[in-house]
Amino acid sequence: MIHVIAIITAKPGHRESVLEHFRANVPAVHAEQGCLGYEPVVDAQGAGGMQAPIGPDAFMVVEKWESLDALKAHAAAPHMAAYAAKVKDMLATRVIHILTPA
Repeated sequence: MIHVIAIITAKPGHRESVLEHFRANVPAVHAEQGCLGYEPVVDAQGAGGMQAPIGPDAFMVVEKWESLDALKAHAAAPHMAAYAAKVKDMLATRVIHILTPA
């Protein structure tokens, strides 16, 4: 099993627009073979000092895939290329962590 934590930082003021395009793409990702989970998350409010916030312009994507091959197919999917083209001018950074269970 493969876990992915992607940290997407939009240019200031663009997070909601990026999330709108992201959410529109989620059904296509959920339909991919090997997708076990794919969800955007933002900072929880009221967590206080125990939280290291990602900030108002960022969100994380929590993903779970059956295999590295399934993740590679996801990365090459046409709907992912279309999503990337729609949001590329709104993004500041994108950091992807690919993990396996310890």
